[in-house]
Amino acid sequence: MSRRRQDQLLADLLRRDGWATAGQLADVMGVTPRSIRSYVSAVNARVPSGDAVLSGPAGYRAGPAAHRALDTRTEATPRDRLHRIVRELLHTPDGIRVHETAAQLHVSDATLDADLSRVRSLLEGTELALERERDLVRLRGSEEAERALLSKLVHDEIEAGSLLPSAVPRVLVDSSIPHAAVAPFKTALVRELQELDYFVNELAITDVLLHIVIAADRVASGRALDVESGDDTAPPEVRELGLLVGRLCTDHLGITLGAGDRDHLAALLLTRVVTPDRDTTGVAREGITSPVLEAVRTTVERASRDYGVDLVDDAFVLRLALHVQNLQRRIAQQSWSRNPLTRSLKTSYPMIFEIAVAMASGLRERLGVGLHDDEIAYIAMHVGGRLERSRAADTALTATIICPGYSEMRELLRASVDRSLGTTIEITRVDTRVDPDWESIDTDLVLSTIDPGRASDRVVRIPPFLTESDVDRIQVAAARRRRARRLARLRDELSRYFSPEAFVVPLPDAGDEEIIRRLAAPLRAADLIDDAYVDRTIARERMSSTAFTEALAVPHALRMTAKRTAISIGIAHGSVAWGPSRVQVVALVAFSESDRGAFQTVFEQLVEVFSEPESAQRIVRAATSFERFLDELVAVIDG
Repeated sequence: MSRRRQDQLLADLLRRDGWATAGQLADVMGVTPRSIRSYVSAVNARVPSGDAVLSGPAGYRAGPAAHRALDTRTEATPRDRLHRIVRELLHTPDGIRVHETAAQLHVSDATLDADLSRVRSLLEGTELALERERDLVRLRGSEEAERALLSKLVHDEIEAGSLLPSAVPRVLVDSSIPHAAVAPFKTALVRELQELDYFVNELAITDVLLHIVIAADRVASGRALDVESGDDTAPPEVRELGLLVGRLCTDHLGITLGAGDRDHLAALLLTRVVTPDRDTTGVAREGITSPVLEAVRTTVERASRDYGVDLVDDAFVLRLALHVQNLQRRIAQQSWSRNPLTRSLKTSYPMIFEIAVAMASGLRERLGVGLHDDEIAYIAMHVGGRLERSRAADTALTATIICPGYSEMRELLRASVDRSLGTTIEITRVDTRVDPDWESIDTDLVLSTIDPGRASDRVVRIPPFLTESDVDRIQVAAARRRRARRLARLRDELSRYFSPEAFVVPLPDAGDEEIIRRLAAPLRAADLIDDAYVDRTIARERMSSTAFTEALAVPHALRMTAKRTAISIGIAHGSVAWGPSRVQVVALVAFSESDRGAFQTVFEQLVEVFSEPESAQRIVRAATSFERFLDELVAVIDG
């Protein structure tokens, strides 16, 4: 039974807020419900309490011991064995003996030979090479490349779900670094960086902390970076941060770093973790090269125009340009920055992530920088921060207050609503009558101190003096109305874009590119798109997977060049492979320039509908024909 499959199941349950049925989990993982039940039994057997995964009438959910089970080692899997061989090679400069290593791992020489072939595949694209002389196998390459390989092993284990980020220090074989010293080291590092007027990116510091631990461990093993790596002409900030890291390594980890290691780690901090905690407009322009600044400004202006959003702002452009310049340095060092929020950003804010993908495409054209999902997610965080104010204003609801009685009481009530809910609700009318004309009230919400006489999802009955529970009830009603408004727009748009000819059931499990071509065929036949549009859709998919939820992928091109907007839908029996994931529904969206304003509505709300597992399963199970699919989708949208 695959340990990796078990870990994947655990990681999936930990990401979910509630219960999931065996069928839902089976569809996501591409296995049978029977296999899911077997995985659950195996996972629970890892911990004495047996409550890593809880079972109930609603299915399965992560239990109290889920994290402990995920971090519990059982029998070695092929991946575990591969990683152990690589670590042995990294920690044994003179090489390992094939026969002796096979005996230690309790495998045959032939199995170890196969593992060594997999090691060679792992080394492709790095500066490292595997050399073999009869029974002796050595790893050859620079110290920097060996450290990068160690870092890759850790991230592979985290992404596979077999290691928690908090367990990073424990992955070093025979590490001389005491595990208990790492947390105090990080605390001291963050505190002193802030005292030096740096803003610390907590999302990236764990990754740099891993490099610091690796560097300290390698130095302790006599594998320091060459002294020549410490450049006497390094900028003052590199020297300053290098001395800081060196001092903290001595104080907390008991390791003395040389100039090469200090400068290397300082450069990592400067390009990944810290930015000056000062007014960006006052300092960034001096340190940013003109090509980067102009490329970022042009990219931002293009994204603002294409997606109809307000991104053009000097401070935003400068902050993003500083990020891109640091990104160029990371690319030059082949040192990517990981982002633990990538998945949640992609699922929760698909439109923001899509704008970031478009900007990443523009930066690649203008600066030649190719980005993966984690780096795109950091751009999405910049974009999201800039758009937050305008998005909040766009989603504000109008409300009427109905409050007969003393004027002072009405004034206090309005003041309380403004104070507690002013960012999400705008009071546009106050009615003082005991018999208001309910039919004439056209605001999104009605906050009434009197009985409306009949139930309505937009009327919230409140007392004259608001309590915290009253505020919570209003917020729930506001969220419900906001969602209803968005989904009503979606329903109207989708009715225009779907057609029976562009509906495929069952979807073949042929890989994302082949599925894109299959779904594009009816749109191509209707002369709505051309072959170039299909090629651009595949190119967009290669940049970043469009699997925005565990059920749905939304492939599309970055340019809105369709003759008329249309959506081609494919429904899988079970699930189909989509990049590293599996999905059940694929919606190929082809937008025209004239429907630019509808892009955000359709894109975000379609993802929202399929991000709810129960809704997604309801639609998929019913979608045996185009008519039933559309009926069920509309029923889900209408609630």
